[in-house]
Amino acid sequence: MVAVSDGPGPAPAADRASAALPVLSVALVSMMQEVRAHSGAVYLLRPEERVLEMTVHAGMPRAFAAPWERVGLSAPIPVADAARERRLVWVGGEEAMARRYPRIAVVLPYPFALAALPVATERQVYGAVFVTWPGAHPPELSDGERDQLWAACDRLALRLERAAQEDRPLALDTAEVVATPVAGVADTLGSVEAARMVSRLPYGLVSMDLHGRIAFVNAAAAELLGRPAGELLGTLPWVSVPWLNDPMYEDRYRGALLSQQVTSFVALRPPSEWLSFRMYPSTTGLSMRITRARAVAEIARGAPQAGASPSRLVTISQVLGLAAALTEAAGVQDVVQLVWDEVAAAVGSQAMVILGTQGGRLHVLGHRGYPDPHTVERFHGLPLSERTPGTHALNSGVPAFFDSQEELERLYPGRHATPDGFAAWAYLPLIASGRPVGTCVLAYAEPHMFPADERAVLTSLGGLIAQALERAQLYDAKHRLAHGLQQALLPNSLAPPPGIEAAARYLPATHGMDIGGDFYDLVPSLPLTAAVIGDVQGHNVTAAGLMGQIRTGVRAYTTVGQAPHEVMSSTNRLLIDLGTELFASCLYLRLDPARGQAVMARAGHPPPLLRRPDGRVRVLDLAGGPLLGIDTAAVYPTTEVSLTPGSVLVLYTDGLVEAPGIDIEDSLVGLGGLLSEIGDQPLDQLADELVQHSAAARDRMDDVAVLLLRACDRT
Repeated sequence: MVAVSDGPGPAPAADRASAALPVLSVALVSMMQEVRAHSGAVYLLRPEERVLEMTVHAGMPRAFAAPWERVGLSAPIPVADAARERRLVWVGGEEAMARRYPRIAVVLPYPFALAALPVATERQVYGAVFVTWPGAHPPELSDGERDQLWAACDRLALRLERAAQEDRPLALDTAEVVATPVAGVADTLGSVEAARMVSRLPYGLVSMDLHGRIAFVNAAAAELLGRPAGELLGTLPWVSVPWLNDPMYEDRYRGALLSQQVTSFVALRPPSEWLSFRMYPSTTGLSMRITRARAVAEIARGAPQAGASPSRLVTISQVLGLAAALTEAAGVQDVVQLVWDEVAAAVGSQAMVILGTQGGRLHVLGHRGYPDPHTVERFHGLPLSERTPGTHALNSGVPAFFDSQEELERLYPGRHATPDGFAAWAYLPLIASGRPVGTCVLAYAEPHMFPADERAVLTSLGGLIAQALERAQLYDAKHRLAHGLQQALLPNSLAPPPGIEAAARYLPATHGMDIGGDFYDLVPSLPLTAAVIGDVQGHNVTAAGLMGQIRTGVRAYTTVGQAPHEVMSSTNRLLIDLGTELFASCLYLRLDPARGQAVMARAGHPPPLLRRPDGRVRVLDLAGGPLLGIDTAAVYPTTEVSLTPGSVLVLYTDGLVEAPGIDIEDSLVGLGGLLSEIGDQPLDQLADELVQHSAAARDRMDDVAVLLLRACDRT
């Protein structure tokens, strides 16, 4: 490793261009040594892309972190969290990783601890660092380790700030830091004698570097593996030895290096000989002992079959990590954002667009990274019969890769009429359930070669994106249906009588179908107006349908002139006659603004709040009857309440005040205090404030309906 001098004196231009790399390397190795970490990496932030890019790494093969070489700043992984939130992120082991960062745990399910910190000054974030320890590290980071990590990151941030002020460009070519080898036994034993000693051992010995390449193999190991030593040196055992070509064996090697724990496995050498492999890891590589296995019959029952198809580590890691990310997408726009944050960042794409199809035409579902959005939006509504790369990929189901603009324009001469400023493209058909659902276009700022393995990865990712997009489209369709049904069942507007102001809010539960059984209404009838609020059990289509029937019944009974207690009794019998197993709470009142009064009847509903003009708030503990739909003979007594000008009635459903862990009495006290304080605001503003400040409404385990009524002068 090249040392970096802090001494004065100008550096040649060529040296300044790459000066950042030794700075980062020295800082990373020094940090790892101070806290006795065994691997780590430094990421630099590319502000124009909001992407963190791994610049140097140490103590592990680069392939281990391949899915996270380039990550979006908003990605839910430790280095992104550390940079975005300017905090230390500590993950104390395998269980903590699975709980907090399941995407990483899926790809690297091994016992290790990790710390990530921002590299930042008070004015700017330059990137982030992570370091890892073996699984034997204590579950908590010590104060000393914490202080040393922060101090190292602060020193690095100051050096990067100085480089920026001096206009010294940072080299972004990724590099691996080679750890300094520890002193070997050759100093005392002699290399020739050491080789003789190892050659005489009855079992196989293999030395492997951090990348899994064989650096030494003794005669016994070569015999057991069935290959000459010369053909094994410099190769990966699972590549050069056909019967070790199984992902499980490569996984054991990864697990040994990351956990720094002794790891073993058995493998069948055809036709019937079982061998035992035991790996002893260190920070510079690992040593592997090979012996003939015992208890062959017992081992055979749990061993994998030889001859399994080969698997590339990077491909598996990328697909697993990005698949985990895409499972979190709910709606179509969630898919668009996740593809941009996770997929585009991982493959180095600078722009992305997802195209869908509807009615035989292309639809732009979402795009990111295009300097001129109109370039993309021109494709919206384009017939699928048009000859474009996007329509061809969608119609044929075959991906298309264009290394340069010349290649694209040669195959699609009309493409030059709509330049997008990019130089290479990948068109991935999105096929789900055997049918095309869209096309994902990845654009690159520079000409970009697409080798076979990268095309395979991108094609696989297209299938994952397609499945996520299909689920998202179904979710959005269900959401639109639910929203439309709910809007149809609730009043479009409120028409209060003279002397009354009214405002209402409805929020569906966040769990379920975005639809529920809460309802409110204002029913104009001569000579008085009625108001009603209620709550049918559940937040699903059944509850919503029943709510619509109850609301219609209340309107009908009010229109024919029934008194409040009669309306409640009639609605109760209606619900019982419908034969449903659901119950409903309800609060009904007849408003008489001319006399400044309201007559109320209650069926198991939360009590309303009344704010007087002087700001005092009272919970109206009204007499009432049971829930609707329980007892045919139930009686619902009425209560008369004074409603002087300036008074505000707050009618609500229990979703506003009830939630797990929240005491309803405390919730009512808090609601009353807020109403007393801000009750003079305009009614629409007051309704928004009451909903926003309710902890239960924020969690939304249940639907929330609020109806506010204010008495005012009839003039």
